[in-house]
Amino acid sequence: MSDFTTPFWGYFVGIVAMVGIVWCLWLLYTQRRWLGRAPANQPADTGHVWDGDLTELNNPVPRWWTVMYLLMCVFAVGYLVVFPGLGHYAGTLGYTSADDVRKQQAAQETATRPLYARYEAMPVPEIARDTRALEIGQRLFLNNCAQCHGSDAKGAPGFPNLTDGDWLYGGSPETILQTITKGRHGVMPAWQGVIDARTASDIADYVRSLSGLGVDRSRIFNGKDAYGTYCVACHGVDAKGNQALGAPNLTDDVWLYGSSQRTIEATILNGRDSRMPAQEGILTPAQIRILTAWVWRQSNWNAPEGGTAATGSAGGPGDARPGGAAAAPGATSAAEPHPGPAAASSGAGDAARTLASARP
Repeated sequence: MSDFTTPFWGYFVGIVAMVGIVWCLWLLYTQRRWLGRAPANQPADTGHVWDGDLTELNNPVPRWWTVMYLLMCVFAVGYLVVFPGLGHYAGTLGYTSADDVRKQQAAQETATRPLYARYEAMPVPEIARDTRALEIGQRLFLNNCAQCHGSDAKGAPGFPNLTDGDWLYGGSPETILQTITKGRHGVMPAWQGVIDARTASDIADYVRSLSGLGVDRSRIFNGKDAYGTYCVACHGVDAKGNQALGAPNLTDDVWLYGSSQRTIEATILNGRDSRMPAQEGILTPAQIRILTAWVWRQSNWNAPEGGTAATGSAGGPGDARPGGAAAAPGATSAAEPHPGPAAASSGAGDAARTLASARP
């Protein structure tokens, strides 16, 4: 409680804690004084009678009960002096639960360091050929990434598929490592207020036509003209996107939010704001390297020398992919903040899926 970021809650908690103790002492004192005025061995009649002969009496509180409550009040005061309980006051021991968590994390990191040490300087493609590393990477993914990307890493609407080799920011090991470490924030600007619904529909028809989808061909010309005015700066003249910006390829029939006419129109008019949370501070650098190797491996099963994936137990699709091999001891860590529509792969970054809300 000493970690509150605003003064109000610190004072509020401190006042409530002290008022509770004072009120308890006052109640005990006033009741003992009142009971002391009653004649000995003659409990007061409350006047409540049930069934004609069942009378409720006001018997004195047993002395042991009063002493117990007094001791509890003394303990409470002592606790508030030693431990944080009075708002911003940290206590004489300076204890905080956050510090306790940091110590536990440090102890866990120390215990698992030997497990990760061999991978710290190993190139990512080489890690991706290591059976044990794939087992560890799978568990790291399931604990930290599957919430958004699914246990099979194939994503969901708004969350990219990490197995199809389609990437917003690029699919090299270095780029995936950067994405997982630092996260991504992709923004597709909303064009509502700049263009009308008719123009958005024309653009959607044009964009859909680039992937060979069924469209109203009479509207493609107007859509192409509007695309050249509003969309070409990010997605390029050929609509193949720009990985430097995280702008998606609009010609490959890969879509993050869906390929329907209505969905693309909504993306154009309302925009998209997608975030891939940074994992530094949650996972260690060695864990991030192993997770990078596992994610890279999902779309590089037949990579050439230097990135060739092993087959077999944890090396083949049946094992290294989520749901496969068993975990290596001590192979996980904190849960990952839900990776937003951008994650190490198909959308290593972000679901900005601009214009066509097309996937990374």
